[in-house]
Amino acid sequence: MGAIVSENKRINHVSVVFVDPPPGVGLTLVLVATLLTIGDFSRTTHLSVKALRYYHEVGLLEPADIDASSGYRFYAASQVPIAHVIRRLRDLDMPLDQVRAVLEAPNVAARDEVIVSHLERMEKQLEQTQSTVSSLRAMLEGNASNIAVEFRSVGPMHVLAVRDNEVPWDDAEAWLGRAFEQLAEALDAAGALRIGPDSALYSPGFFETHSGEVIAFVPVNAAPAAAASLEAIEIPAAEVAVAVHEGSFADLDQTYGALGTFVAERAIGVQGPIREHYLEQGAESDGPTTQVTEVCWPVALERRRT
Repeated sequence: MGAIVSENKRINHVSVVFVDPPPGVGLTLVLVATLLTIGDFSRTTHLSVKALRYYHEVGLLEPADIDASSGYRFYAASQVPIAHVIRRLRDLDMPLDQVRAVLEAPNVAARDEVIVSHLERMEKQLEQTQSTVSSLRAMLEGNASNIAVEFRSVGPMHVLAVRDNEVPWDDAEAWLGRAFEQLAEALDAAGALRIGPDSALYSPGFFETHSGEVIAFVPVNAAPAAAASLEAIEIPAAEVAVAVHEGSFADLDQTYGALGTFVAERAIGVQGPIREHYLEQGAESDGPTTQVTEVCWPVALERRRT
């Protein structure tokens, strides 16, 4: 008959298993693993006790043992490397669900995919931060240039469009990227002729509540057939004051500020969506994404003062 485990105890932070041996053999002790109190484990891993308790609650790093009477948590020495990995990933602001995906990855390729994806997001955030810092430094140094404003009457146009009634402010750039990809694919499939640049209409609510209707569109030579999730619509005629923005999205508010001030000083503004025409886009060497964008503010041209 095989040995039977009769009791499991902790003696001086060592997990001890008492084994009932076969008949004729004395009681046997088997040392299983060295256990650390939560305080010792905190000092060993540089994770706070509060963090360890939280990771236990969410199932990210569970103790090796919990005392049934006191509720004290004990951790195995073998869990120290795992805790170190968690700490480093959290230092990189990796969300808990992605940390879990790293720890539970079935293979190295799956693990690396999660890590690389997070690093790419961090690089993009760093790029945005660098762009914002450069923009703020330029403002402090008084490097803003005078803005040139052109008045323009825009006729009605047939467009193929993607519309969303609730685009969050912080997601607008990513939403536009997806929308223009859809439009490009639809134009290729339909054989429609593009007659203008990628453009967008932003409702007043989008600016006022930082969430609202945005219409991404491409002007075409004739009314196209609508495709799945796309609309074939006519953008109405409008009179607009136009300013050209050259630079990164981080500085786009400065062009809006100058153009909005220009319109307000002349009391020519009217209600309606603001248009953006994306003429060029690219990336500077080792720098942020840049573009040439026309910002078109709705106005009433008959109100113009000389």
